[in-house]
Amino acid sequence: MDRKDAGDYDGRADGERYAKIEENPFLETVRAPLSTFSIDVDTASYANVRRFLNQGSLPPKDAVRIEEMINYFEYDYPQPAGNLPFSVNTEVAACPWNVNHKIVEIGLQGRKVSLDNVPPSNLVFLVDVSGSMNDPAKLPLLKQGLKTMVNQLSAKDRVAIVVYAGASGLALPSTSAADKQEIVTALDRLEAGGSTNGGQGIRLAYQVARDNFISGGNNRVILATDGDFNVGMTGDNELVGLIEKERGSGIFLSVLGFGAGNLNDSMMEKLADKGNGNYAYIDSSEEARKALGQQVAGTLYTIAKDVKIQVEFNPAKVAGYRLIGYENRLLADRDFNDDRKDAGEIGAGHTVTALYEIVPAGQKVENPGVDDLRYSKVEPSDTRFSSELLTVKLRYKEPDGDSSKLLTMGLLDKNGAFENASDNLRFAAAVAGFGMILRNSNYKGDANLNNIWQIANAARGNDLKNYRGEFLELIEKARRMKG
Repeated sequence: MDRKDAGDYDGRADGERYAKIEENPFLETVRAPLSTFSIDVDTASYANVRRFLNQGSLPPKDAVRIEEMINYFEYDYPQPAGNLPFSVNTEVAACPWNVNHKIVEIGLQGRKVSLDNVPPSNLVFLVDVSGSMNDPAKLPLLKQGLKTMVNQLSAKDRVAIVVYAGASGLALPSTSAADKQEIVTALDRLEAGGSTNGGQGIRLAYQVARDNFISGGNNRVILATDGDFNVGMTGDNELVGLIEKERGSGIFLSVLGFGAGNLNDSMMEKLADKGNGNYAYIDSSEEARKALGQQVAGTLYTIAKDVKIQVEFNPAKVAGYRLIGYENRLLADRDFNDDRKDAGEIGAGHTVTALYEIVPAGQKVENPGVDDLRYSKVEPSDTRFSSELLTVKLRYKEPDGDSSKLLTMGLLDKNGAFENASDNLRFAAAVAGFGMILRNSNYKGDANLNNIWQIANAARGNDLKNYRGEFLELIEKARRMKG
């Protein structure tokens, strides 16, 4: 997927770097009936926003990627039928922040797989041990998180450890996970110091992964860093190019971000994207347990790759629409059927949610950015489909496949009230509203911290792990900061 250029940052918030986000505008259906994007299972933005709020400050607006905040949470979508890797779920209701609009939810539920049933893993931990990692919230937390992951592995799995600072080296050759103590001891020996040559470490990590490649297995490099690469390859484009070259080897990349002050969020998101992987930010021991313990199957085991979504809107029902978030996951419409075009991956048990704000037919589309068309009019659609609001199409590949498979489904609008919508839609809408408020979005409408809290609280559902309860606490903290 095309990204912003390396230098396109919103500025450095205390030395941290975030790619600038231009929010998706409303588009007129008559001009642009198709909306195409890649899925995104990254969750880093939510944990990073939480870190800012817990430290008593509002996040810089471009640290707020709304799709990652929504996808931090699990949703109660049904498991897929038959041999499909995921289920596809759609819903529409009135929009909570604009009474004249509607909100559409598209939700994917990845098949849940027990760790006992996943293929063997060939893992390479690529650990940043440069001087910038000498912080309690960095290398010590990193070690704790990787130990949590090691404890989930079985004797069929293997782990190697590559470290990098000014130079890179092999701290542990590929070792059976049956020898957990040997792996843990190697992690305990790691110490921080020196400059950061990330490119050299990435090359060595992929070489070690290739040397121990498991055919039909999960071959993955797990990069743990603050992203502060300062010698060797230091530019986004150079490092992304290196990852793109390695992507064809069948080795996936996961990125774990740590720390504050010099966090290079933009770099790490790009690397995970181009490496057929995911990006998580670890701000606490609790988050380490969540990402690397409770949800380790999704981190380790990809059930579908190059997953793309294309939505066709019915102009007889929809005057305009806006995709909320996913700004750096947009694809050209022609890319949907092009199997050469890279897109996102979904892991075992992962949920992916996307929201559209819909302007019903007959209403004015705000701020389309262009003048009205003089000669255009909406022609009646085929009567077989006239009641459909939209059609959702998905393409995906098997983890080791080269040809995509197509899924298609329509969505009818039953004019449902927002308060009667599922907990899934209402909670996702609350998270989206919170993200828009933090970004001071032009599209937040009537959303405010009071009504967003009420929506989230009413849609909390079966919150056994208190993730949604914690979200309510973050809204309260933001409310106090905003006065």
